[in-house]
Amino acid sequence: EVQLVESGGGLVQPGGSLRLSCAVSGFTFGSYFMVWVRQAPGKGPEWVSTINGASGRTDYADSVKGRFTISRDNAKNTVYLQINSLKPEDTAVYYCAADHLGGSYYSGKNSLQEYDYWGQGTQVTVSS
Repeated sequence: EVQLVESGGGLVQPGGSLRLSCAVSGFTFGSYFMVWVRQAPGKGPEWVSTINGASGRTDYADSVKGRFTISRDNAKNTVYLQINSLKPEDTAVYYCAADHLGGSYYSGKNSLQEYDYWGQGTQVTVSS
């Protein structure tokens, strides 16, 4: 059974930091693009960042570049998203998703349903 389980969300003040985790089971982690997508209240989903599970190459949306860092621990089958200098507009549910390296992935893909797998999300709220 494939599972992607996100954790690490919460309420944080503007300027604060969080580290989100996505624990993966049921597929070979290193054969997938691992992705973070977020959805703010009343808005559509937004691709945030990707890491190539094999090469470690990373990619970021312009809106988060320089503040967010994606990383992975292949031994733990876990992908992380370090979020710094949080802003109120970062408030969203953050989802982890995966696309096979030989599949239909493209940078900027927003819709979770277009990914091979996705998790249930973790809420990040930025407020004073």
